[in-house]
Amino acid sequence: MELSRRWVRQAKPHCFYSVVTKPPMASTAPTTSLSVPCYKPHLISFFSPSRRSVSKTSSSYAPIVHSHGSETAIANNNSNSNSSKVLLKGMKYDELENWVKSHGYRPGQALMLWKRLYGNNIWANCVDELEGLNKDFRKMLGVFAEFKALSLKKILTAADGTQKILFTLDDGLVIETVVIPCKRGRTTVCVSSQVGCAMNCQFCYTGRMGLRRHLTAAEIVEQAVFARRLLSSEIGSITNVVFMGMGEPLHNIENVIKAAAIMVDEQGLHFSPLRVTISTSGLVPQLKRFLHESNCALAVSLNATTDEVRNWIMPINRKYKLGMLLETLREELRFKHNYKVLFEYVMLAGVNDSIEDAKRLSNLVQGIPCKINLISFNPHCGSQFKPTSEEKIIEFRNVLAEAGCVVFLRPSRGDDQMAACGQLGKPGEIQPPLLRVPDRFQMVV
Repeated sequence: MELSRRWVRQAKPHCFYSVVTKPPMASTAPTTSLSVPCYKPHLISFFSPSRRSVSKTSSSYAPIVHSHGSETAIANNNSNSNSSKVLLKGMKYDELENWVKSHGYRPGQALMLWKRLYGNNIWANCVDELEGLNKDFRKMLGVFAEFKALSLKKILTAADGTQKILFTLDDGLVIETVVIPCKRGRTTVCVSSQVGCAMNCQFCYTGRMGLRRHLTAAEIVEQAVFARRLLSSEIGSITNVVFMGMGEPLHNIENVIKAAAIMVDEQGLHFSPLRVTISTSGLVPQLKRFLHESNCALAVSLNATTDEVRNWIMPINRKYKLGMLLETLREELRFKHNYKVLFEYVMLAGVNDSIEDAKRLSNLVQGIPCKINLISFNPHCGSQFKPTSEEKIIEFRNVLAEAGCVVFLRPSRGDDQMAACGQLGKPGEIQPPLLRVPDRFQMVV
């Protein structure tokens, strides 16, 4: 507790920070960095010329934090622990085909392998499950290919049937994936794109972890493959994918775009692009790139109607203001035919749920083809927010609907197992700072 008090007390406003992490295993993969506006902790000097480092390893979730002069880096582990083997699920089909040809085999063998990895209800997880493939080809795969990027740790089942799957990564870190069944025959898998998250959204439990590292494309794809392999016989076909688990997907845009492309491949998992949704807190340059390079659906986590509130609850807004974000969407969506963005709006009692907020929201989204999801806040340990009452959410919805907005209420699912929106992950002892509450909200939280 004393550690937490020192962190906040020594904080200085309006600086940029990245939570920097590096997995214990060796990696030669390129690194990326993202500056996120927040308070600068006294305990870790992110921009110190002395290049000090601090590490804390109390659990598999605990970060290893490094400082590198004027910039910080987030390790992006794209290799398997066995450096002589390549992760098959980290390759798009054309890459797999070229790799197969480089070992002297025909492209047709690549297609047969691809279908066994992702289609035909096989979802192969080892060489022994590749029946029908050439014997020599299978032998080569056993020597040079790795099938698994994740190890199943445990599955937790909530009272409403939602299932949270915990996976262990090669470096010992843990991620969480959620499978959400629906009575209407639609079952959704919610995948993670990072271990932790650098955005520090104040209402999100994952944000309390900071960012440990990006997930590779293989680690993202395999969450969907595992979900189908483990649960399809129990709950039926998994039809939708949402990148709304741990992490900010567009912060890991390279691997997210690649993973989404693998998921929608017609010869593989064959999800409809309209049923694969990538969510973002509002990284404007990456958002533009996503809209240009991917045909999957986009969700934007909005959660406020003024910069004052959004600066507080979503610090990324200090870099990419609400007006810039919405104007970018207006401009970019002019070139997308029959495309609607999904705005996500977490309802926080006394913070963003007034009738004035509803009216502002309806005005803000004018000219943007969109739908709006109103999401009940899911409390978690240490949370300073409270959920809006059901009656007030309905009143908020009615104001939007009367203004001509397409609006839905998204109920909480799996909250008794910490599987609901904003509840994933396990913060360590060292956490990003909570931001100063604006004066007019001091009595609310």
